Amino acid sequence: MRLLHTSDWHLGRSLFQTSLLEEQGRFLGWLLDTAQQQRVDAVLVSGDVYDRAVPPLDAVALLDSTLEAFSDAGVPLVVVSGNHDSAVRLGFGSGLAERAGVHLRTTLDDLARPVVLHDEHGPVSVYGVPYLLPDAVMDRLEADRSHESVLRAAVARTLADSAERGIGRTVLLAHAFVTGGEVSESERDITVGGIGDAPAAVFDGATYVALGHLHRPQDVVLRGSSTRLRYSGSPLAFSFGEKHDTKSVTLVELDADGVASVRALPAPVPRPMREVRGTLDELLALDDPALARAWIKAVITDTSRPVSPMERLRERWPHTLVLEFAPEGERRSSSEDLERLRRTTDPVEIATGFVEFVDRVPPTEEETALLVRAVETVRDLEVAAG
Repeated sequence: MRLLHTSDWHLGRSLFQTSLLEEQGRFLGWLLDTAQQQRVDAVLVSGDVYDRAVPPLDAVALLDSTLEAFSDAGVPLVVVSGNHDSAVRLGFGSGLAERAGVHLRTTLDDLARPVVLHDEHGPVSVYGVPYLLPDAVMDRLEADRSHESVLRAAVARTLADSAERGIGRTVLLAHAFVTGGEVSESERDITVGGIGDAPAAVFDGATYVALGHLHRPQDVVLRGSSTRLRYSGSPLAFSFGEKHDTKSVTLVELDADGVASVRALPAPVPRPMREVRGTLDELLALDDPALARAWIKAVITDTSRPVSPMERLRERWPHTLVLEFAPEGERRSSSEDLERLRRTTDPVEIATGFVEFVDRVPPTEEETALLVRAVETVRDLEVAAG
């Protein structure tokens, strides 16, 4: 049996105010093509389908067309809700979607409602464990107020249900932060009550656990167990901290004994992410044609802030998204600046100190003369006002 594991689509998300919807649409088209080429039995989507609980209309339209395309192609989807999703909104119409091969699992009642697939070795039960907010579910699960406790209780329900059905191979989709996973800059914290993660041991007994939430693709090791756990990661980079990550989906093959293989399939890269550093003149002098099509983070090291740096960079590289100012050389500490202020009451000296604080260099003679005229004008107005 072949399963394709993906997660964290975050439909509707922007990258520094730049919409990613076009790139997300291309990924979803590629995902369907890949599922057909690999002849998978189902695609597993482990949460954070949307980027927020009330998604923008164009993101809803994209998901709608995507689900329709998978249904038309006869490729089953199993989808759980993540911490970014509204379980109610994502799960709307789940009964009707089920008939089209789209299996939405967003509630506690779904924990004992598997999608049962078959291959030459017999049945495989696929269960969806949505993101569980402890305060909302701990009473029904008879659990404590922690992610570990509610997740352990939820997984126990799925494994017990699979055992009652006499099915030995069990696949779980779960959206959670499992202890030991490597985080990135773009995940939202899911800590509640100070305890936001759960140990991998809560999943012991499952065959394969398709995890969502962390954006870097990675395996999670559960020593002494045959259970395999993996984060597929997000299909797109959502921060410059992920610029070196290889985004992917995970192809899982099951045999009679359990997991036969787990393989990452690299996802298409809409634009590379590049970080460049130097003075503005040095950056504008770079001769690298690849920068013109990349998403750029520019770190400016000029000792004084240059004029219109973002506009000038975007003339050269239209997809410049982030500009940071990190002047080279030592800077006075805040305590030194405060001490300097305490030693003077001269408004001109205070104003020149502010200019030096912002630009890191003292004002020029012309700038100082302008400040003096401004202070004298204000004084004359104060005298005239009596």
